[in-house]
Amino acid sequence: MSRREPLFSGLVYNEEGESVETAYVGTDACYAIPDGDFLRHIDAAEVDRQVLLRLKERFMAMKDMIVDGVMQMTSSDDPFSRAAIEMSIENMDRLLDAPQELGDLEDMRLWLWMSGFRIVVDVHGEVVQLEFPGME
Repeated sequence: MSRREPLFSGLVYNEEGESVETAYVGTDACYAIPDGDFLRHIDAAEVDRQVLLRLKERFMAMKDMIVDGVMQMTSSDDPFSRAAIEMSIENMDRLLDAPQELGDLEDMRLWLWMSGFRIVVDVHGEVVQLEFPGME
């Protein structure tokens, strides 16, 4: 059985600003959240799902602007490209079921890190805040 890699490894922090590490309990990926002298191991898929749902909410609110921007960046104006971009936004919460569609996770994480993206979670693994400069 293969291990599912956490999507946002290196981008998660606790409420005190401490970096949250990735760990495995058997084959289950976890985020090890510092809580005083303890590390609370929370299922990474649950945290990742919360993040993807929040991102999807934000992106859906700006869907037309995002689609137009991507269409402009790719110098494309055909309806099939537009539909594919719209479907990608609408289905982004399904990435946990097919993370290989993201391509190289390290490249994605590096881009998110360089853009200032941070996920803040409480000790129970609940997403408290998403920091994504320019996406307020």
